[in-house]
Amino acid sequence: MDTMPLTLDWLSACVRLACALAAGAAFGFDRSESGKAAGLRTTILVCLAACVAMLQVNALLEQTGKGSSSFATLDLMRLPLGILTGMGFIGAGAVFRKDGLVSGVTTAAMLWFVTVIGLCFGGGQYALGVSGSILGLVVLWGLRFVEHKLQRRKAAWLTVCHAIDSDCPQRLAEQLQQRGCTLEPRASRLAQRDGICESRYLVRWKEEFDTHRVAPSFAEVGTASGAQSVQWSMTD
Repeated sequence: MDTMPLTLDWLSACVRLACALAAGAAFGFDRSESGKAAGLRTTILVCLAACVAMLQVNALLEQTGKGSSSFATLDLMRLPLGILTGMGFIGAGAVFRKDGLVSGVTTAAMLWFVTVIGLCFGGGQYALGVSGSILGLVVLWGLRFVEHKLQRRKAAWLTVCHAIDSDCPQRLAEQLQQRGCTLEPRASRLAQRDGICESRYLVRWKEEFDTHRVAPSFAEVGTASGAQSVQWSMTD
């Protein structure tokens, strides 16, 4: 296992920065190609920032008259640890949730991971940084095809308002069944307005891992079935 070199020169610093740049670009290319907000520039900057932080730690090590076992007393590792903590806030900003649909989790995890890779290169641990980068890219690119083949069970609450004498519930069930959904009635009550019934259902279906096509179509399906208003939200 590589260890942090005792002497830091400009050549070593440039090599580490170049490795961090290459690793950040590799991960950023994937995010940019997928149309994510945290793309090429963001990922490169994150990786370079982590690398520079570790370079600064290396430069601040007091080496004269000290052995490698005394470096722990300098408490300089607070700097990279602070970098990782700060990345938690940036990663949280990449995650979006609307109507129960969550996106950006992979991007947030990738930003945190690429920060660790930058710390490895900044500390001169080339073998660990390269190995981690290769493994991370295999997971990010290779498993994407596996995820696209997977289907996960999904569920949502669906509330529709319709006329009491309307055949909306039957038409709604038929159209949702055509989309591979099952409809479970859970509650029904008269609304404040005369002649209007509010019905609530639990809808279940299967869909590809990172695809959201069925739930956004609930409003269109409900309107086509004769519903006067449609509301839905994903279950946790």
